[in-house]
Amino acid sequence: MRTAILDLGTNTFNLLITETGQGNSARIILSRKEPVKLGMGGINRGEITPDAFERGLVAIGNHMKHIRYYRADQIHAFATSAIRSARNGTEFVDALQRDFNIGVRIISGNKEAELIYLGVRQAVCMGRDKHLIIDIGGGSIEMIIADDDRIFWKESFLLGMARLLDRFQPSDPIGGNELLAIENYISQSLDNFFEAAMIHKPVTLIGSSGSFDTFRALIAAGKKCAESPSQIPHFRFSPEDFFRLYGSLVNSTAGQRLAMEGMDPMRVEMIVIAGIFVNFIVRRLNISLLIQSDFALKEGAVVDILKQDIKSPQQENKLSC
Repeated sequence: MRTAILDLGTNTFNLLITETGQGNSARIILSRKEPVKLGMGGINRGEITPDAFERGLVAIGNHMKHIRYYRADQIHAFATSAIRSARNGTEFVDALQRDFNIGVRIISGNKEAELIYLGVRQAVCMGRDKHLIIDIGGGSIEMIIADDDRIFWKESFLLGMARLLDRFQPSDPIGGNELLAIENYISQSLDNFFEAAMIHKPVTLIGSSGSFDTFRALIAAGKKCAESPSQIPHFRFSPEDFFRLYGSLVNSTAGQRLAMEGMDPMRVEMIVIAGIFVNFIVRRLNISLLIQSDFALKEGAVVDILKQDIKSPQQENKLSC
């Protein structure tokens, strides 16, 4: 059985195709993404603009070519912040049903956090220590405190990078007062999180999705080190590694960032604000280790689907690359 997972995010539409084998294990056949910037120009107005709407349809069309090529038996599509908060989000979902025969599930922030946890849990062994998982999206940020066995606390915040970039429109390079204004806004928005952090005291941060993928690539390039082999779907780095990168990012222009080895071109504008967010959390919580996870929502969705199909509740679901 081949399953296609579509994660319709605010910045990118992600596709994962897996094949289910014996023991309900899933092997990854294809993982790819299409840039869409669905929130550009309208995210803080609760609107998908006509240009963004069209970019989204084109991205799905490109993904469908791969879905057909690999002959996926089923498609599961999940829409997140930009679509669930837009007045015309259901119109976009209806267009996907009409044009591609894809039924899309618009999920809540809490469900998004749960799927992210299930994905990260396949990439990183947390053991019994409480970890902070952060997924930085374009529309929202999911923050989860968990160990290998359970989620202790989770919440989705409307602090996605597309929202913050649209709200603050910082200079290039960003000014000191602008940086402080963003930090103050983040601080005022995270009261619930800081209360939970005081109770659970996580000291390891696991980051998933695009911004952390870019941090990984930039840090690996800067240290001239080989990235983790493909069978290890995570990358560990120290706060000091991150602080050095952060200093370079906040003092750079967009042109200078674009020239950085390891930079994803579509992250050039948003990576500074993502860095501000992570720097603020790492320093506030005195985080001692950072881990980038290759797996996030779409891999968690595979586990969730397999779990629902399992006959024996004791059987564990795993992904393999």
